Amino acid sequence: MRIPIIILCLTLLFLTPLLIFGDTFDVALSGDEAVGRLRQYGSFAWAIGMGPIVADLVLPIPATAVMAALGYLYGAVIGGLAGGIGSVLAGLIAYGATRLMGRRAALFLAGERDLAKTEDFFRRRGAFAVVVSRPMPLLPEVVACLAGMAGMPFRSFFIALCCGSLPSGFAFAAIGAMGVDRPSLALAVGIIVPVVLWFVVDRISRRNEVPHR
Repeated sequence: MRIPIIILCLTLLFLTPLLIFGDTFDVALSGDEAVGRLRQYGSFAWAIGMGPIVADLVLPIPATAVMAALGYLYGAVIGGLAGGIGSVLAGLIAYGATRLMGRRAALFLAGERDLAKTEDFFRRRGAFAVVVSRPMPLLPEVVACLAGMAGMPFRSFFIALCCGSLPSGFAFAAIGAMGVDRPSLALAVGIIVPVVLWFVVDRISRRNEVPHR
């Protein structure tokens, strides 16, 4: 039963900055505060705005609020693209950090039996888990780390990551562009659209597979 312990440790690891900093970043980067801070960087605000989204990996930063601020400044398309790319970069870093540690280290941490079960899960349902987790709080980092530890193929992870991150970025940016505060709507759209998109991409990918002879 090592995997539940690993998940708990990862969760505590990502929660620790919240316990240390409290709502400091939430106050500084929410609503009008986020818009005002990004405006200071002029035409480079879109690039600067991607930084906090990536930093959400290790700091309690309200990434969705930053995405909404990007939408307010640049509109749903450009703002959503910047926010979505920031989320993709965060996922790649989390995945890469555990993937690079190698299978030997994964075996040491999880044990042969639990690692085999985790590898089987990510082989069969990993892409769906990555897609659904992206707009959620905390889950994206944990799932991406587990995907890397389980050796989930990079291509499958990257496609699922994009399917989950980009629509979420567009959804929160659209809310910001409209100047309304409805995070629950953005969250619903950010879950439903990525899942539908993933099923479409997966169906097309399966059709294009060349059968082995």
